[in-house]
Amino acid sequence: MKHAIPETPADYDHTRIIERPDGCYWIDAESGEEYGPFGSLLEAVQDMEYNADSDYEPGETVAEAEDELGISDWIDPDTGDPGEGSHRPVE
Repeated sequence: MKHAIPETPADYDHTRIIERPDGCYWIDAESGEEYGPFGSLLEAVQDMEYNADSDYEPGETVAEAEDELGISDWIDPDTGDPGEGSHRPVE
C-alpha cells in the first residue's frame, strides 16, 4: 500500500524535505543548511515550523503569560470565565 505524502505548504517554498534510509531531513534552500534526521515526515515539518523568535520564555508561569497578554487573573464564580478588566470587583 502506497502512503500519500502531504504537500509542503506554500509558505515553505524556501525549504525542501528529503527522505533517506536513516530518516527525514529538511533543508533551508536559502542557506543550504540541513536539519535532521527526524523519525517521520511529521516531525521534520514540526521542526520546520518551530519559531525560535517566539515570546515564550522557559520557566515562565501561566500567570505571567496571562498577565503579559492582559488576561484577568480573577475567575467569575458564576460563569467560570475570566473576569473582565484586570482587577477583581469590589465586594
